[in-house]
Amino acid sequence: MAKGSLQIDLLGASFAIQADEKPEYLQAIYDYYKKTINHIERTAGIKEPVKAAIMAGILISDELFKEKLKHPGQTTLKELSEAEALALKMISRIDQAIKE
Repeated sequence: MAKGSLQIDLLGASFAIQADEKPEYLQAIYDYYKKTINHIERTAGIKEPVKAAIMAGILISDELFKEKLKHPGQTTLKELSEAEALALKMISRIDQAIKE
């Protein structure tokens, strides 16, 4: 699989990531994330960027969790709990990086 890179510019932070995905796929994920943040800012009135980013991560995790529950034979609740723990760990790391 092709290795893609993506430039992230969010919350005053700027960095690049690389993944074993096509650049178009990485850009689509990033665009969806930014769209979710914008939706939260508009509908919930959240003006603090870190809070909006965290809420976006939680909403997207909720979408994933619900999708996985639709296919119970393929995903266990334990796996979903592990995914949640990883997501929270990533949010914590992002929060720390932003504060630095």
